[in-house]
Amino acid sequence: MSVASKKQFTWLLIFVQVVCTGLFGYHLNRASFPELLGLYSILFFSFSLLLKWYHGPQQNLFYAGLLLRVILIFSIPNLSQDFYRFIWDGRMLLHGNNPYLYLPSTIINDAGFHMPEAQQLFNGMGSLSAGHYTNYPPVNQFCFAIAALVASKSIFSSVIVFKLLIIGADIGTFYIGKKLLKQQNLPAKNIFLYFLNPLVIIELTGNLHFEGVMVFFLIWSLYLLQTDRLKWASVLFALSVSVKLVPLMLLPLLFRKLRFRNGLIFYSLFTASTLLLFLPFFSTTFFSNYSDTVSLWFVNFEFNASIYYLLREIGYQFTGYNLIHFIGKITPLIIFSFIAVVASVKKNEEFKGYCESMLFALCFYFFFSTTVHPWYIITPLALSIFTKYRFPLIWTFTVILSYYAYSNTAFKESPVILVLEYAIVFGLLFWELSGRKSFLQNSTLYSVRKEP
Repeated sequence: MSVASKKQFTWLLIFVQVVCTGLFGYHLNRASFPELLGLYSILFFSFSLLLKWYHGPQQNLFYAGLLLRVILIFSIPNLSQDFYRFIWDGRMLLHGNNPYLYLPSTIINDAGFHMPEAQQLFNGMGSLSAGHYTNYPPVNQFCFAIAALVASKSIFSSVIVFKLLIIGADIGTFYIGKKLLKQQNLPAKNIFLYFLNPLVIIELTGNLHFEGVMVFFLIWSLYLLQTDRLKWASVLFALSVSVKLVPLMLLPLLFRKLRFRNGLIFYSLFTASTLLLFLPFFSTTFFSNYSDTVSLWFVNFEFNASIYYLLREIGYQFTGYNLIHFIGKITPLIIFSFIAVVASVKKNEEFKGYCESMLFALCFYFFFSTTVHPWYIITPLALSIFTKYRFPLIWTFTVILSYYAYSNTAFKESPVILVLEYAIVFGLLFWELSGRKSFLQNSTLYSVRKEP
């Protein structure tokens, strides 16, 4: 194919992505699984071809990623209803109420309670969210409060504020991630595996999940760590944990790099920063409410799991009932043991070592989790661009199969679809762990070597 033909082809691919992204944001019904899968497949295929065939200025790919996000600014999330709870929590803060202390299902019936669009928000978040205390950490709450402050009486305007915050975080991840790639002598183009990835665009900007803000602080922290700005790195890591708790499990993996003295400084500042961020919300009942809500993800909820479902099935065969409460309680111990072994055995002194360790720790956690929503995979994807492993990239495609559950009123998952999703992911994972290059690693798109 000639240079001119490749250029025309890449513009065509961008046009296809623009159209499909618009349909995703403004037309798609979550219950229509064939349409969802078809649109996403086109998006992912065109994304792959775009990065494979495009060899022009990288700033054009950045503008393409930005355009795809801007298209979704005025869309209301159609694959998730979590944003209603975000707005609720923000307005609780704006009215001087601690969102960690009140159940929406209780306070909505309080005669003295007043909140703009309260009933609409309550209905939108659903009974599951309304019946539990909020599980969103303080930096998330501050983001919610910003939307409440700017748009205190409009759900639509609050959605736009959230999207602008998330887009800002993605832009930050792009620039910091690109610097980190160059520093590690890796191709800067790898950042587009994240920035142009359809799952990142749809689940973050489209459906308002704040994993993107967490990733931004995490990548920034790792970059500062590599540039010997230890104190600020610890603060940024605390900010990441205070968006989503997930990076908390990664802290032990930094010990061998930091050693004792630097480790003492880093972990002390991290702890102090985290406590300071939680301090405005602290009360006598805060800890019990928050810990009880977080624990629900281990012992109550089930969705798109892999190894856990196998363990659950074995439990059924031997006991005749669901062992989720037992499995959910031992899972954190299994994960902690795995991370402890990796932290003590693997050579994590250099960036490559601890970044790979973080990737596998997160994936190990998700493989054993009872609940794996599609947007959870965005964090492993972000870490993978700094490694030679590409199975998380394929996972960002196969995880969309989990939306099949929303296509039936019984919210029933398909064992066949679950097996297909994870067979592909585990297959590529074991292939790459065996030391053999996958078809992804062999392509120019997914190379982990810096281009000459």
